[in-house]
Amino acid sequence: MQDKKHISVVAGGAGFIGSNLCRRLLHDGRHVVCIDNLSTGYFDNIRSMVGDDFEFIRHDITEPLPFSLHADEIYNLACPASPTHYQKDAIHTTKTAVIGTINMLELARANGCPILQSSTSEVYGNPEVHPQTEDYCGYVNPVGVRSCYDEGKRCAESLCMDYHRQYGVNVKIVRIFNTYGPGMATDDGRVVSNFITQALSGLPITIYGDGSQTRSFMYIDDLIEALVRMTETAKNVTGPVNLGNPDERNVNELADMVIALTGSHSQLIHTPLPKDDPCRRCPDISNASRILDGWMPKIGIAEGLEKTIDYFRTIVINETLQHSCYMP
Repeated sequence: MQDKKHISVVAGGAGFIGSNLCRRLLHDGRHVVCIDNLSTGYFDNIRSMVGDDFEFIRHDITEPLPFSLHADEIYNLACPASPTHYQKDAIHTTKTAVIGTINMLELARANGCPILQSSTSEVYGNPEVHPQTEDYCGYVNPVGVRSCYDEGKRCAESLCMDYHRQYGVNVKIVRIFNTYGPGMATDDGRVVSNFITQALSGLPITIYGDGSQTRSFMYIDDLIEALVRMTETAKNVTGPVNLGNPDERNVNELADMVIALTGSHSQLIHTPLPKDDPCRRCPDISNASRILDGWMPKIGIAEGLEKTIDYFRTIVINETLQHSCYMP
């Protein structure tokens, strides 16, 4: 008799990170169940994976699953993650972070399986401590326009730890810093995708504020490796654990790199900095390296941007061809 395959449930599996994770889990021989309401994810991200070992369930995790589902592990990635998307329906963003997380925790509780909760560097707000360590409690505006995401994710972390303490659920909390790579949407609204699509389209590159604010950019493959390793840790490893690349860059520097790598002649324009936008963001990943068998980001910013630009170049060319072939 053939052994039954390990079942991985990925909530938010049609999104940027989720679809890359699904692809990795399939490669590792897992049976993958992808749950997504397609509000910010895209079926095209997962279309090529659909088959005997990949199931897609279109469902909003703010609602309980209408049927029982077996899982050997759960990855909860379901939540809009860019300001453009999570501010569009702030109330639903909070519901996804809080009610959705409760529903996924209940699924983990029913199956007695580990659940990885994707939290975010946004829980640190506009940090007063640099670089950010996991014991830093953050500096967040609880009533600001970003709070639906910031506070939603902070509440989700609290729920995970309470489910762990009260019910013994095997939770794994990771705080993900800026991540980029193939699979990002052109309308993602975050700085890497904005700069690349603007540069490839010959449009001005929009920089918020004076561009001196910093971010730490991690390539998607490095993140996926860390997520898989975190899920496989012992039950007493709950996190939170920072996952990011400590190679800190300012936004002006990123814009210059994108222009150079694309060969673009785009000009830089500056617009007002959004409210509560963090001035500095850089992870301390000492815990991740210690807990995850020496994990460290391997792909540098230049190599990662080249791979991402190649991906976006194909999308921009295809969109241009579609528009040029359109007959009214």
